[in-house]
Amino acid sequence: MTTLITGCAGFIGFHVTQTLLSQGKKVIGIDNLNDYYDEDLKNARLAFLQENENFQFLKLNLHNKDELTAHLKDLESTKNIIHMAAQAGVRYSLKAPETYIESNVVGLTNLLEVTRHHLKVNHFLFASSSSVYGDSQHFPLNTSDQTSQPISLYAATKKSGEVICHSYSHLFGIPISCMRFFTVYGPWGRPDMSPYIFTDKIANAEVIPLYDSGKAQRSFTYIDDAVDGILKALTHPSSNKVPYQVLNIGNDHVDKLTDMINYIEKEVGRRAVIENLPAQPGDVKKTAADITWERENLDFNPKTRLEEGIQHFVAWYKDYHGS
Repeated sequence: MTTLITGCAGFIGFHVTQTLLSQGKKVIGIDNLNDYYDEDLKNARLAFLQENENFQFLKLNLHNKDELTAHLKDLESTKNIIHMAAQAGVRYSLKAPETYIESNVVGLTNLLEVTRHHLKVNHFLFASSSSVYGDSQHFPLNTSDQTSQPISLYAATKKSGEVICHSYSHLFGIPISCMRFFTVYGPWGRPDMSPYIFTDKIANAEVIPLYDSGKAQRSFTYIDDAVDGILKALTHPSSNKVPYQVLNIGNDHVDKLTDMINYIEKEVGRRAVIENLPAQPGDVKKTAADITWERENLDFNPKTRLEEGIQHFVAWYKDYHGS
């Protein structure tokens, strides 16, 4: 049985691929290796995966439907799809909205079309985001909450993806689960996310731009816990008449952004230099995951607290940068 993973050279996709390969599973990985952030980091992840003989890599753009179909239509051994590929980043969506439509909406639809016409999969997992909850004032955030008012285009494309997935599940019987991720971090993490930015700035004695004075609160989710949630979701498709479900993949413990900075300071051994700035458009003030259903039905139980996770991340950062 083979699993197809899109975005395999991305942060979460890399870790999921690595975990499946370590279990002796076969994985076909897709990535376009774009330059949204450091290509060297993506290539380093990919090189690590390519050391395993059970890994096959395809460099593809999902928005190119003809190319995608040509490469995937005969992959009869593919029984599961984990769709992680996306244009990430809330703030970048203010600058390049068309990129988000192309990658997150068109790319998803093309992959679902290939699945519908050419593949018979046991389960299709779609990487959504906690950002679909918008600037909610009701916590913790439950998958039954209304999500019709996203406050960034990135969030809007993820919500669109969920709706498209429901339509394909309803019309064509494809078992689909949409996973709403809550601020996933850890080794090999993205350079555009706060743990990497803060660690890099503190390590190099540079000023940290801290929006809204660091008042934001998040369900920071360590990568190992996120991968555990993904793989448990993979073996538990919905048993509903329409085989579709939405899951929260996040830590139900909430921390302040300033807590993260304190932990990084401790690991780096240097105080942060901070410039307080106004809140940015599209940024939500708080996330807090309700994982009651996921804990009871998937045995999903995140264990890594932020302080421990930051220890692992900073250790990786030092090793990766030779510092």
